[in-house]
Formats: sequence, structure tokens, C-alpha cells
Amino acid sequence: QVQLVESGGGLVQAGGSLRLSCAATGNIFSTYPMGWYRQAPGKQRELVASVTSGGFTNYADAVKGRFTISRDRAKNTVYLQMSSLKPEDTAVYSCNILKGTSLYWGQGTQVTVSS
Repeated sequence: QVQLVESGGGLVQAGGSLRLSCAATGNIFSTYPMGWYRQAPGKQRELVASVTSGGFTNYADAVKGRFTISRDRAKNTVYLQMSSLKPEDTAVYSCNILKGTSLYWGQGTQVTVSS
């Protein structure tokens, strides 16, 4: 059984920063691909950033230069450092991990950016 637990969300003013964490437990390897997604009210879930098993990263255009994804393999944890936050970054942020053909999701954490 794979479980993902996100933390680090909250309320921040525009221009501020937050760091989200996603800790993975269960029968997994630390190199499985992981990603961060977000879903704003009334909108579809969208990819924010991802990291492959080889460590390559990918970002949505809307967050390039402001967000950084990283992982601590020893802790089976992936982070999302968010800087220069904007009100349009407000959403529920969820992480996932790809194990073989199975995709597991965390419960999500709310990020609210006030103007």
C-alpha cells in the first residue's frame, strides 16, 4: 500500500513563499516519478511540476522561474518550493507517485494567496 501525505499549505500574501512537502510511504522506491498538481475552484486539475526517476524536472509555463520541485530520496519526500506567489496560484495542491502502471495521490493541501 502506497500513501502520500502533503503538508505545508496555508494562507500567504502575494509575493510570498511557501514550501510544500509530500511524504511517500509503503512499498516504493525513492526514484519513482512524482509530481505536483493543483486544482482551483471551477477549474480542471493541472500539472504544476514533476520529477522523473532520473531526476529530470518539468514545470508548467505559469510557474517556471517561481517554483522549484526537488526530492529527498532518503526521506521519500518531494518538495515544491513556491516563491513570488500570485493570487492565481490559489488552489488545492496534490502530489502523486507513479509505481509501475499505478498512480497514487495524496489528499491535497490548500494554498491561498491573498492580493
